[in-house]
Parts: sequence; C-alpha cells; structure tokens
Amino acid sequence: MIKLSAICAAVVLVLTSAVYINRGNSPQRKPVNFNAGKGFAVLELFTSEGCSSCPPADELMERIQKEAGDKPVYVLVYHVDYWDRLGWKDVFSNPDFTKRQYWYKSKFTSQVYTPQLILNGSTEFVGSDEREIKSTLANTLNGTAASSLTLQAQQQASKLNIQYQFGGKAAQVQLVIAVVQKHAVSRVKAGENEGRTLSHAQIVRSLTSFRVADKGQESITLPTGFDFRNWEVIGMIQNTETGEILSADRAVINLPAAKL
Repeated sequence: MIKLSAICAAVVLVLTSAVYINRGNSPQRKPVNFNAGKGFAVLELFTSEGCSSCPPADELMERIQKEAGDKPVYVLVYHVDYWDRLGWKDVFSNPDFTKRQYWYKSKFTSQVYTPQLILNGSTEFVGSDEREIKSTLANTLNGTAASSLTLQAQQQASKLNIQYQFGGKAAQVQLVIAVVQKHAVSRVKAGENEGRTLSHAQIVRSLTSFRVADKGQESITLPTGFDFRNWEVIGMIQNTETGEILSADRAVINLPAAKL
C-alpha cells in the first residue's frame, strides 16, 4: 500500500511539476547570494531514474551545489524505490529513503511524490521549481542557525569513525549522517526515461541516525566504492518531533598516511 500510494501521488503531480519547470526557467530568476547572513540550508530531494519529471530537479540540485561551493549549503539527493516496479530499477534506490520521505509526510508534508524537495526539514517544494526554491533559499541563508554542529572523521578501512560536537539543546534531536557520492552517470534502458543518459549529483548512498550528546563519537560502515576524493559525509541535527533541521556540517575526513 505504501508503494502504491506513493506512485499515485507521483502520477497526479506530473502536470504540476511541468508547470513549475516552466516557472523555474523564467528569465526573471535571480542568483542566490551565498555569502549573505549566517544561515545554512539542507536541501533534500526525493527523486528516481524512473520518473520523467525528475531530471530537471536533479539538474537544479547540481547547479545549486556548484554555485554554493564551500558555503553552508548541503544538497542530499535520495533515490526512492517505489518507482522500481514501473519498468526500470534505479540502481541508487533504497527503501530507507522512501521511509524518510514518508517520515516527512507524518510531520508536515501533504503528499509523497517525486520530485519532492524538503528544505531544512520544514518547507516543501516541487523539486524543479527553481524560482521558488532559490527565493526561499536566499531568505534561509540570511537567517541564523538554531544550534551548531562540527564534524571530524577518520577513515579506517571500511569504517568511518565520526567525532561530533553539538552546541544547542539536546532534547528531542538526533544526529543524522549521510554518506554522499558527488557524481554519477546512468544510461536508462526502460521506463519513462528510456534511452536517456542521466547525470546525478549528491547521491545519498547511506543514512544513519544516532542519539545526541554535547559531544561524542560514532562509527558507520562505508558503502562499497567509497572514495574520499569523490564522496563526502554530511551531518545534520534534526528535531525528531517536527522534522526541523537545526544545524548541519560537512565532515572533515582525516585519512591514514597511506591514503594521502
């Protein structure tokens, strides 16, 4: 039932997504000033290679990440699995990401669909609506984070040991760690995108949650193929009751001398 309802929602919003794609390509759009304010932004896109409305959203996330550079903008792209039975199995899909999307629905979103974007765990957009996303992103960066997070990590073979320091109220929050592959290309041979070569950016390959103290250390198993040059690790402090993301950081990964 979960997969079926998600697919129905995705189909219903295909026309809506197309409208927003046109709006996003409007010449009236303005660039985001990524140097403004003391805020941060976590952009979580729920997408699929099986969804014909998704490539423009994927491309938008890639542009935003490139434009932001090393500023506190963290793009996370989740490939959900409910499209997999409709003709093409997305190699990056993961049922855990579908669960996360439904978790957001239990907090504040009205529907589950692709491409769906969540900003800082509290605001929802059609993922290809460039004008609205960038406008809200600019306002968000002008704000101030409600807490602070600093991450350091040490790779040891297939494990990553993560040290964190959290500044804020630890009640009803969790530390969420995303391991992200920065880029990949897929040739789709079936489904709605049959015959297309799709470029992907900021692909979440694993997601793990932990309880939070003022500081601590956790360990995760790295996905197969992890390469510190082409992957990154992003952490978030998230309110478990509301879904709001209070702070985020990109981990500094310290490597054994042989890896340098």
